[in-house]
Amino acid sequence: MGYILVLPELGLVVDPLVGILTTAGESLQPVIDKVAEMEAISEDVVNMLSGKGNFLASFPGRENALQVAGGVTAFWYGMAIGLLIAGVIALQFV
Repeated sequence: MGYILVLPELGLVVDPLVGILTTAGESLQPVIDKVAEMEAISEDVVNMLSGKGNFLASFPGRENALQVAGGVTAFWYGMAIGLLIAGVIALQFV
């Protein structure tokens, strides 16, 4: 019985009788490398929730960039909402 070709660029095949994904004479190292890269990216996304630490795509010395950006964004949103509420209250007296 033959194999079913799954990913030809990585040499992955499936044995239809057993149902096992295996290599067709090539190494699984490219797949392992891609899984390690995706794991690092997913860990980076999860670590962004805390706002602390150095991230994969950031330059050195920007450990607290998310905290500062969040503070500035909260300040401007607060100013906009506060001015909107003040404008609505001021227009009620006119």
